Amino acid sequence: MHQKLQIFSKHNFSCHLNTHTTMANENSGVFSDLFNAFGTLAQNIADTLGNGVTTATSVVQTCLDLCATIVTTTANTAIQLIQGVTTAVTSAITPKK
Repeated sequence: MHQKLQIFSKHNFSCHLNTHTTMANENSGVFSDLFNAFGTLAQNIADTLGNGVTTATSVVQTCLDLCATIVTTTANTAIQLIQGVTTAVTSAITPKK
């Protein structure tokens, strides 16, 4: 971008001043784009790590629920088995009337 500057004195003459605003704006845009891209990348990494932690927590919770269900079911089955054996033994040793 060129601006024309006229200075009036005893003699009329003109000179061209080259302004660097366009070039500065272009560089500012490049750096701004670079910082925006880096910020977006950093945000995406943070989001991915957050999602990974959430997913890992969900998997762990599901495994804990499954383990608790297995333990509870096994304990109930063992209790029923013991009750059945106890009833059978008691019936076998109880004198008949």
